[in-house]
Parts: sequence; C-alpha cells; structure tokens
Amino acid sequence: MNKLSNTLDIVIEQSFDFLSSEYAELFDRSAATAFQHPVWLHSLYTRLAPETGATPLVVVVRHRATGALAMVLPLLRIRRGPIRTVEFADLRVSDYLAPVCSPDVFSQLLDDAAACAQIRRLVRPFDLLRMVKLPDGRLPIEDLLAASRRVAMDTNAYATVLVAPFEQWRASTLDRSYQKELAKKRRQLEKKGALSFSCCGDSASVLEALDVMRKFRGPRFHAQGDGDLLQRSEYYGFYSAVALGGLGSFVRLYAMKMDGEVIAAVLGLCHQGSFLIIMSAFDIAGYKSQSLGALMFEQVARDCIERGDRMLDFTIGDEPYKKLFGGQPSPMWEVTQAGSAAGAIALFALKQAPWLKLAAKRLSDLRFQPARSPTPTR
Repeated sequence: MNKLSNTLDIVIEQSFDFLSSEYAELFDRSAATAFQHPVWLHSLYTRLAPETGATPLVVVVRHRATGALAMVLPLLRIRRGPIRTVEFADLRVSDYLAPVCSPDVFSQLLDDAAACAQIRRLVRPFDLLRMVKLPDGRLPIEDLLAASRRVAMDTNAYATVLVAPFEQWRASTLDRSYQKELAKKRRQLEKKGALSFSCCGDSASVLEALDVMRKFRGPRFHAQGDGDLLQRSEYYGFYSAVALGGLGSFVRLYAMKMDGEVIAAVLGLCHQGSFLIIMSAFDIAGYKSQSLGALMFEQVARDCIERGDRMLDFTIGDEPYKKLFGGQPSPMWEVTQAGSAAGAIALFALKQAPWLKLAAKRLSDLRFQPARSPTPTR
C-alpha cells in the first residue's frame, strides 16, 4: 500500500492557473528562474503545449493544514518517436529550469519520504525522464525524483556583473581596443542617418519590433543551416503573448532605429535585478560592417545600469561575443533517468554516441512541426 504524506497534499493539476495570485506569491518567494514566471508558463502551457502535442504534467504540492502552495513542478509529457519522455516545461524556449519552491520547503520535502515517493509515482509512467538546462547551484531535482546524479552539459551560460555608472562598467569590462572599435562603428552608423535607441513602451511598438525580428532572423538562421522558431506561427504567438503580457514589468524589448525604421532589436526578461537576453535580431544585410549586435548590447547594458540592474545575463550558449562584454561562464547541468527497457536503450545510445543527440533533436523538431508549416529550429 502506498503511504501518503502526513502534512502535504500532492496532486497533478493539468489546468493549473499560473496567473493566479497564489502562484505569483509562491514564485516570488521561490528559488525559481525567470523561465518559471507566471506570464512565461501561462503562455507556454496555453499556447505552445497544445500546438506541439505535449501534455501538461503539473505537480502541485500544498500544505494540508492551510491549503497554501508549497511547490509547483511544471513538467510535460512528450512522445519523441517511440519514447515517452517526462521533462520540464521548456519546448525549446526556456534557458533555465527549476522547481518553483523555496529552498527551505524543498529541503523539508526531501526529508518527507512519503511525499517524495508520491511525487515519483505521479510522474510515471515514462521511458525517459529528461531534465536539462539546470542552472548551477539550484535545487537538486534529482534527489526529489530519485534520478541519477546530474552531469555537466556541453554548453555554458554567461552573465556579466553591472556597475554604475555605465562609463565605469564599460572601462573596466570591455577591452580598450574594443571600446575604440565600437566608438568608431557608432560614429560610422550615425553618419548614415538619424539613429535612435529605446525600450518599447506600448503594444504597437512591441509588435513592430517583433515583426522586424522575424524578418531579420529568418535568412540569418537559414544561412547557418538551421532555422528559427520565430518563423513558426505558434512560437511567434508565444513570444508575442509573453512580450505583451509582461510589458512594463517582466519583459523589455529594445529597438534601435535608423530614420524611424527598426534595424536591431533585443528581447529579454527582468528577474531579481537581472536582465536575461533571450532573443536578438539585426539588419546584417543592410549594415554588414557596423557591428550592430555589439552596439546594441552596449546600449542595452547602459539602459540596464541606469535602471539599477545588477546583472546582464546572456543566457545559454558559448558565442565568443559574450566574453567580449565581460560574460563569465556558468555550467549548466542535466539529469536523465530511464523508466523502462526502451528508455534504458535510448539513454545508453545517447551516452555512447553523442552524435545521436543531434538526431534526437531533429526527431523532436519533426515531432513538434505542424503539417501546415516548414521545419525551422531555434
């Protein structure tokens, strides 16, 4: 007979309301990341999950005595070919994944053997439990789910510490020759017309910038042999919903314009004194030698510092430009666990032949791809 926790009620709530006040309160006191924000997860579960065939698996833990939320574990069930997977709510848009829970409550959960066993029963069945993009130093989800020890991913996240005033940060962070190069590029750009930089403040400017981002990113990613999620209607709808729903608080969308036309844009999330860059786009064809991306990130850093932000987070990816702006690497982790013979075979194959990860990703892309549109990737 399965023993239940004496102090906690644990259930699956497929239609959990991430926009509720109780979730907002839990999120605010949790160790979660920007990618578990109410607006982000509401849009992911209501817009992306139905379009991609993913089934919500939201584990909700409440204190029995008060009914107050103790933890929310935002998961999904996804079938990748013949393999049934359970994973964090990601769908290729989230960079950092974590349980929504305070460290103290999470520690109490780990001490409650019956609660842990109940959570493990609720997430089954699966062939493969797959938890990727786990930030360094966060709650040990592997202990809660009785999974194998986490291992380092083959990519890092990068962030740079911001200090005021901007001139001091720039002088102490950017190489002197790079500072001169950017100043030269900016002078060249200013000679081409009326240059402006701003943070979008209304829905019209947000949608204008997103439309331009979609236009710029399509050819850029196609030329690299990959594609861009923004070209797909369901993902464009997701990012639009997040940008509009979080405008003025959770989200900032920066735009650089030349003679009133958007030539560069950066979309990011605001969380606990950090600005996390999640997407950018530049008119590379029109301004090939002006280093629009670097000039844009420099202006984003200036605005963040003036707003009092303490960190500029370039998120996941080992692109060289991040180090030019003082980005320091932070390891990312993953946890996997087989739940069946088929899962064990798949996990063994992935570990023995890393190239299969690419094949698995492509299979995932095909699985997520609606029949009515092409197959771009992030």
